[in-house]
Amino acid sequence: VQLQASGGGLVQTGGSLRLSCAASGPPFNSYMFSRTAMGWFRQVPGKEREFVAAIGRSDRYTSYADSVKGRFTISRDNARKTVYLEMSSLIPEDTATYYCAADTGAILSHIPTRRDEFDYWGQGTQVTVSS
Repeated sequence: VQLQASGGGLVQTGGSLRLSCAASGPPFNSYMFSRTAMGWFRQVPGKEREFVAAIGRSDRYTSYADSVKGRFTISRDNARKTVYLEMSSLIPEDTATYYCAADTGAILSHIPTRRDEFDYWGQGTQVTVSS
């Protein structure tokens, strides 16, 4: 099982980035991925990993942290087994290592937001927003 996050980098305040998280290895065939809720978290040194956004098994179900609502958009492509995080109007406070995560036990209408709801984690991608 592997969740490969990518797309991080250095951007100026007000800029945009798109993070991707691709799932591979069992159990993530396309069918199983479509039945998996996905999420993004972020962490800065010395602080706890915090929830950013999540998408349920259906893209009708999304949830965002208040700090990113209106600026970030989560989406998924089941055929590519990939989840995306479009980030715009970035501010220095968004600087962090971003981690994607998978909840393979989610029911259709549930949007996981707690760390303990996710059973697979990616390795993280660094986002740095300069002022």
